[in-house]
Amino acid sequence: MVTSLGMPPLPPRTDAPSWRTAWDRALYGPDGFYRRHAPADHFRTAVHGSDLMARALLRLVEAHDLDTVVDVGAGRGELLAALHRLSPELELLAVEVAPRPATLPPPIAWSPVLPESVDGLVIAHEWLDNIPCHVAAVDDKGDVRVVHVDPSTGQESYGHRVSTPGVPPSMSEWLEQWWPLEGREPGTRAEIGTSRDLAWADVVRRVERGLAIAVDYGHTMESRPAEGSLRSYLEGRQVPVLPDGSRDVTAHVAVDSVAAAAGGTVTTQRDALQALGIDSSRPTLALASTDPAAYVGALSGAAAAADLTAADGFGDFYWVVSGAGGISAKLG
Repeated sequence: MVTSLGMPPLPPRTDAPSWRTAWDRALYGPDGFYRRHAPADHFRTAVHGSDLMARALLRLVEAHDLDTVVDVGAGRGELLAALHRLSPELELLAVEVAPRPATLPPPIAWSPVLPESVDGLVIAHEWLDNIPCHVAAVDDKGDVRVVHVDPSTGQESYGHRVSTPGVPPSMSEWLEQWWPLEGREPGTRAEIGTSRDLAWADVVRRVERGLAIAVDYGHTMESRPAEGSLRSYLEGRQVPVLPDGSRDVTAHVAVDSVAAAAGGTVTTQRDALQALGIDSSRPTLALASTDPAAYVGALSGAAAAADLTAADGFGDFYWVVSGAGGISAKLG
């Protein structure tokens, strides 16, 4: 038997942990994936290919007269290292559970925890997608249940109904508002975004003056994936999802819910970067004749800009922006 979504029904509950518990241990436990691996070794993000993202954020910092940048989920500090090259006078802080890389420029501060308050820009690039959350699914009787998983095999099973006393009411309330499953066909799934909403709201509350920006792949109410979006990546390729600490575990972000929780607005990376002056237009061929070196540099910059703003790619990422009037408030 399979559901109409092509998925076999899950067995009854076992002693396996919930997805959120297994996911958290896999990424951030004592031997978790992100304590041992650099994200750049396993997938490419918009901050890894060039300094163009750093240049865009520097323009935003300067437009809002800020002098501090905090990078949450900083990887190995690649974005902050680029900002330091471009503007050595900036105060830079990386927030990351992994040890500080030996090659990071000494002026860049490193901490495993968020500062209590920030006067500046907080950027979280592909951080929220790695915030573990509960997974829910519609069983063969039409009940919405919490999904559990065996970390060593990936075998899933059903837990309690989300409306059962003892299950936090916030889970069913969030589903009802942001990702309704009641009445959906068996096998329909959702990642419950309460943990992401709380995490980002906690970041935003710390910003006394400035901006907080979460950049991630995600979805809105109009585009929730019926089968959920859990994925794993390892060494540059997608692999079977397994929360055993051997690979990344990620899921798309319900960006509209995150924005509502933190008083933010949602835009695409394409629109945000265009507002920040990132232009993918190719230079004129005349420049190649008058200044070949400048032409090659401009062509390289246009290619990098096209990569960051491409449809069906980085350009479709979402920016959730809170504070200081938004991206374009001082960028007329």
